Amino acid sequence: MLVRPGRSISSASPQGAPLPSFGLRWLWQYLEDVPQPQVLDCGPLRAATVRVLLGRCSKIYRGDLVSPLERQEASLWDRSGKTPVFRAEALLEELPPVPAGAISVIFGWQLLDLVPRDAIAEIVLRLHCLLEPGGVLFCLLREPRLETGSDPEWRLEDLTDLVRSREGSKPFPQPALSNRDLERLMPTGSVKTFLTRSGWREVLAIK
Repeated sequence: MLVRPGRSISSASPQGAPLPSFGLRWLWQYLEDVPQPQVLDCGPLRAATVRVLLGRCSKIYRGDLVSPLERQEASLWDRSGKTPVFRAEALLEELPPVPAGAISVIFGWQLLDLVPRDAIAEIVLRLHCLLEPGGVLFCLLREPRLETGSDPEWRLEDLTDLVRSREGSKPFPQPALSNRDLERLMPTGSVKTFLTRSGWREVLAIK
């Protein structure tokens, strides 16, 4: 489902200024009857994000999959053959020992823009398995027109506002995923997309 809100996040928002998020607004309304959501953050976990989530009485798990990809860590690649092969299992070792079906929300940030195309399905399937029935994967996907900025720094300002405290300047290593691509990757195919003017899409995949 593609959602076009009445107003969009402006690309002119100053760096570090709160960005109203229609995706987050929808997320917390959707989870309003969940008293203590279990949250997995797949990026660098910021103190402000922890404060916001604890204020929502959340239990927080940290599994930073984004930073190793941004650093292009050598351990993520098998270079023993002629063609380097991405080791998805090495990246997934960063996840905490969380039981399957235990997580209410996964914050993936720009994870899916950094993972090689042939490994995305394995990453998405693992995250999908961690979600409880009705759980949500929240991620940010770039629009194809956005050619650089694979290394921004995201955090929550409050439950419905995002902050991008660093714009990022590195080129994206992979082609942009389309909304249809993500729908095909999700086992349930239930995906909501909120458009912004900043070159990013807020995508929520529901188990």
